[in-house]
Amino acid sequence: MRIESCFFCGRPAWPSKGITFMRNDGKSFRFCRSKCHKNFKMKRNPRKLKWTKAHRRNAGKEMVVDSTLQFAARRNVPVRYNRELVAKTLKAMERISEVRTRRERIFYKKRMAGKRAREVASARKLVADNEHLLPRLRGSEKRRLAELAAEQGLDVGELEREGLAAVRASKKSKPFGAEVRRLRVRTDGGVEEIADRTDGGVHDEDDNDDDDNDDEMDTD
Repeated sequence: MRIESCFFCGRPAWPSKGITFMRNDGKSFRFCRSKCHKNFKMKRNPRKLKWTKAHRRNAGKEMVVDSTLQFAARRNVPVRYNRELVAKTLKAMERISEVRTRRERIFYKKRMAGKRAREVASARKLVADNEHLLPRLRGSEKRRLAELAAEQGLDVGELEREGLAAVRASKKSKPFGAEVRRLRVRTDGGVEEIADRTDGGVHDEDDNDDDDNDDEMDTD
């Protein structure tokens, strides 16, 4: 049983699956699914589509040069049937698949080596280019932290980072719309936050309760 490769994307086209297209000159094209067949009929170049094997090979994401890949090459040479040769071939096929899987894993690790360092370098470059958008400490605050670090023998950079974190934590979200949030002290000594409108009206749950009470009194 021969498992052919898709003419467009390079995936395996299993027997009794997919589509076979026969051209007028007798050449056959095997496709693993209708997606590949439609793209072939639209005359699209598989090297320009990122989901095909051809594109991945050109981009260096697939293992191209390896001795295990030569066994999958098609050989149109008639061979006389030999039972021992068939048994050896079936054993070798299992071993070759294991070796290819291991080599593909090694190839992937080598290709992805240093990716984290590249991401960190890119992030640092982005922060350095847009440093003016980050919150900064005032000059007086920096001098105070420098004096404090000199007295206690601490690192100035660490103190500045803690100061920036405190500045970010102290900033609250802006109120939505035309409302201003204020704190009001209750009679029991607690503090509650209310939303004060710009027109002078105060929107609070107590006002709604008072309106409900007034309505009940009117009905009585």
